[in-house]
Amino acid sequence: MSGLVAEQAKAESVKALGLYVHVPFCASTCDFCAFYQEQPTATTVKGFLTDIGREAKLVRWARPIETIFWGGGTPGLLAPADLAVLGETMREICGGPVREWSVELAPASVTEARLAALRAAGVTRISLGVQSFRPELLDALGRQHTREQVFRAYERIRAAGFESVNLDLMFALPGQDESAWLEDLRQAVALQPDHLSTYCLTFEEDTKLWVKLSKGAVKLDPVRERELYERTWEFLGTAGFAQYEVSNFARPGHACQHNVNTWHMHEWVGLGPSAASQHDGLRGANIADLAKWSERIGRGERATEDRVSLTPELLAEDALIFGLRMNAGVDTGPWRARAPAANWGEVDALLARMDAEGLAIRSETRVRLTDRGRLVADAVGVEVMNAFASHAVGAS
Repeated sequence: MSGLVAEQAKAESVKALGLYVHVPFCASTCDFCAFYQEQPTATTVKGFLTDIGREAKLVRWARPIETIFWGGGTPGLLAPADLAVLGETMREICGGPVREWSVELAPASVTEARLAALRAAGVTRISLGVQSFRPELLDALGRQHTREQVFRAYERIRAAGFESVNLDLMFALPGQDESAWLEDLRQAVALQPDHLSTYCLTFEEDTKLWVKLSKGAVKLDPVRERELYERTWEFLGTAGFAQYEVSNFARPGHACQHNVNTWHMHEWVGLGPSAASQHDGLRGANIADLAKWSERIGRGERATEDRVSLTPELLAEDALIFGLRMNAGVDTGPWRARAPAANWGEVDALLARMDAEGLAIRSETRVRLTDRGRLVADAVGVEVMNAFASHAVGAS
């Protein structure tokens, strides 16, 4: 087991608490994006910053926060002074430094003043949404930045001195062949980031790309997706990036701890409209509406909807689904003890079949996917879900 994967397995037993803040502001909506967002105004931004602090006071913080993640939307769309205000709110919540503090930025929004505000706040990790270095592919995605802006943004981020820098890339894009994708990977590696996230394009409902798919303007190509997955893993492994999750690669010490903790089914609190939480025995997501979220917070209420009780069986199921996406896999032993009522017989039968088919490797209580298995990780997740669900059906 590589050092990065061993570190990931060690984190499995640590009961970490994370904080996620959804900053819902975007200048425009990318064709592939299904996340909740609004175009900002001075009034809505000011209200958002105030209400984040108010929402935090409604949470029962049982232990210190270890990781923070600002996502969106585009957190970097906030002005430097507003980033400083949000950063001060984070420090008040945490009461001190955190192990890791990540912020997503779009290349067009990266300025020295914004980066200075983030560094002063205590941010340790920047994730830059590159997606591609090719102008025609950026246009096809509806991205509002240029190749030149990517390079300029990266230089500024490096000069600012953040501990970790991640680049987000996407493949299987309309009009993208293997040579174009490999050239994007070469360009990304040449910049020498600490971490790379490579996501296969997905078609989410209520997006412009979904409309194009439904009209036949673009088509799915599972064979090409598989080939690009395999070439990605081979190329980045040779370049010195260790894969620790289906879509994530890092140099030693630079894995995203916030995401690893989430995949291990530890706890996190989500603040902001549409932000999800898994905390204090419940799972749910805030209402995806800035005005309604603000109204609820103003009444002294959390805006969380569709709350689900975090039973041991539900957590065990999700720990296997997300744990199997990681190269270290998942240790089923602690979950068997924690959730003895789950249908482990059905789960064991599934894992045995996957082992026999070369999709997984079992070692005592730990199970992990092979490369073949990771290529079908989504389908594996569905089968795990069905195995756990068979218990509920049988018990009804």
